[in-house]
Amino acid sequence: MPRTRPDLTIGDLSGRRAVVTGASDGLGLSIAGRLAAAGAEVIMPVRNAVKGEAAIATIRQRTPGAQVSVRPLDLSSLDSVTALGRILRDEGRPVHLLINNAGVMTPPSRQTTADGFELQWGTNHLGHFALVAHLLPLLVAGHARVVSQISVAADQGAINWDDLNGEKSYSGMKAYSQSKIAFGLFGLELSRRSRAAGWGITSYLSHPGVAPTNLLGARPELGRDRQTVGRRVIVALSRRGILLGTPDSAALPALYAATSPDARDAGFYGPSGPGHLGGPPAEQKLYSRLRDEQEAARVWAVSEKLTNVAFAGIS
Repeated sequence: MPRTRPDLTIGDLSGRRAVVTGASDGLGLSIAGRLAAAGAEVIMPVRNAVKGEAAIATIRQRTPGAQVSVRPLDLSSLDSVTALGRILRDEGRPVHLLINNAGVMTPPSRQTTADGFELQWGTNHLGHFALVAHLLPLLVAGHARVVSQISVAADQGAINWDDLNGEKSYSGMKAYSQSKIAFGLFGLELSRRSRAAGWGITSYLSHPGVAPTNLLGARPELGRDRQTVGRRVIVALSRRGILLGTPDSAALPALYAATSPDARDAGFYGPSGPGHLGGPPAEQKLYSRLRDEQEAARVWAVSEKLTNVAFAGIS
């Protein structure tokens, strides 16, 4: 008897504008497709325009007439983030859903962004931090839900305040964990600051569990010419329905946070199966590394300084 895959009922999103980063493949593509199928207009900021157009074709094959379009974005370049913010602000449409899903994982050797930051710190955290700041007026106008996609890796490691850019010592996994811890702290601090300032934005954390995505696939641009052994194991287990999720099921926690009337502001959502590796979405216990409000405020202040982007002028 075939194994039943977890799913989620999404209400009508007609008239809603959603922005999903990392939507050209993997679980980001699944997130974008499900939002479009529910009637949302979905903006997919992508680095690779060809992959972006292929993603649009995939979504429209499943949902003819879907309102999906791409915009250029390279999260590893703050100039690119600034340009996208300007494009969307010039369009003048409120943003109702923002799912910060894109990311890079564990380059075998240290790499840097266009601005000189360690690649994972600069892309996974700082790029998204700056994007939210640039979109703030649109998010306020849309009373937006902002979902920050973190990882089970945020339950290990720490922020190395003495070496944020991994210049003294580099470990791909430690740098990845640091970026996801910082990003989770930011998402929770965004909720607190929105409440204090009356922005009307709600902010959620999600994690996808473990599923076969391109994070650990062959990425020559990251210095990884073939998929990792770990990804091969993940693919094999996922195909057999053993513990782990699929790209479609791994998308469900972020979708739940973005759309469910039962999701609560500052809530953390992930798979509810054994080890929280797969299964239906449910609220999770907040990782210990994400509970320190002073640490979150420090992340916010350092991120504003490093990106030269301030959450100002909105009240």
